[in-house]
Amino acid sequence: MSEVLPRFALERPATAAAAVALHGGSENARYIAGGTDLLVNIRRGLGEPEVLIDVSAIEGLKTIDAEAKGAAIGAGVTLAQLAEDETIAKAFPALSTAAESIAAPGHRETGTVGGNLCLDTRCVFYNQSQWWRSSNDFCLKYEGTICHVAPKGTVCHAAFSGDLAAVLLVLGADIEITGPKEKRRIPLAELYSGVGDDHLTLAPGDLVTTVHLKPAALPVTYEKMRVRGSIDFPLAGVAVGLSMKGNRVETLSVGVTGTNTRPFLVEGTEAFAGEKLDDDALDRLAELVQKQVSPMRTTLIRPFARRRIAGALARRQAAALAQV
Repeated sequence: MSEVLPRFALERPATAAAAVALHGGSENARYIAGGTDLLVNIRRGLGEPEVLIDVSAIEGLKTIDAEAKGAAIGAGVTLAQLAEDETIAKAFPALSTAAESIAAPGHRETGTVGGNLCLDTRCVFYNQSQWWRSSNDFCLKYEGTICHVAPKGTVCHAAFSGDLAAVLLVLGADIEITGPKEKRRIPLAELYSGVGDDHLTLAPGDLVTTVHLKPAALPVTYEKMRVRGSIDFPLAGVAVGLSMKGNRVETLSVGVTGTNTRPFLVEGTEAFAGEKLDDDALDRLAELVQKQVSPMRTTLIRPFARRRIAGALARRQAAALAQV
C-alpha cells in the first residue's frame, strides 16, 4: 500500500544559521514552515525530499518590527499575523489587504510571508496527481520534456501566484537572505528569475529571512480576481500605487501577480506623470497592463480573460486612488 507522504527526516533548528547548515546545499533537503503548498505538492508526487527542515520554530523569523523608519517583517510571520497587525495595517494597508485575501483562514494561520514569496509556480498540467500527470506524459516543469501550454517552446510557463509580492514590489521592498557563505540583502524583484520551472534565484541552501520596507512613499491598494472568493489562487492580482499633485499624477506604479512566471512592476507608468487621470488616461493604463501580462493556458480560465481582468483591476484602483 502506498504512503500518503514519502518517508523523510524532520529537523527543527533553533536559528537561521543552523537551518542553513543542516540544509548543506543538498538537493534532497527542503525548508518548510506552514507547508500549505509544499506538503500538497509532495503528496502529489512533486518531489521526494529526504530531509524537511522546519523553520517555523525560529524566533528570529517570527517578528514584525514596524516603526517610523519602515518595517522589518520576519519570513516566518504567518499570513494571519501579518493581516491582523495594527502597525502594518496603518503604515502599509495594502499589505494587510493582500495577506487577508490569501486562501482560507486555516491556511493563513499556518502559511508564512516567506512561503508566499517563495511559492512554487503553478499550472493546470503540473498541480495534479501523479497518475494524472503520468497519463499526460508529464511536463517540462517536472519529469517531462514538453511544456503543454507552449508545446513548440523550450521554456516552462507555469505562473507565479503569490499575493504579497505585487504589493511589496510597489512598496520597493528588499529581502534579506541567509546563505551558506553569507547574509545578503537584495531588491525583491531580484528573487524571481522569470522561468517557470526554476523561478527563484536562490542558491542551494539559501533561506529568505526578512522583508525590509521603507516608509510608504505613496498610497497603495491591492485587488485580485479568482474563480471563488476564497481559497483559490489569483487569476490576476494587481497592486497600484498612486500619488497626485493637485489633479495630476505625480507617481504611478503597478505590480502584477498571477499572470506571468514572475511577479513584476509594469514598465512605462512614469509616462503618466503630470497627466490628469481622465477616462482616456485610465484606458491607456489598462492597455499598458494588458500588453505586459502574458497569461498562458496554465489555469482553466482563458488567457484572454485574465489579461483583460488585470487591466481592469489596474484601471479601477487607479481611478479610486485619484479621488482620495
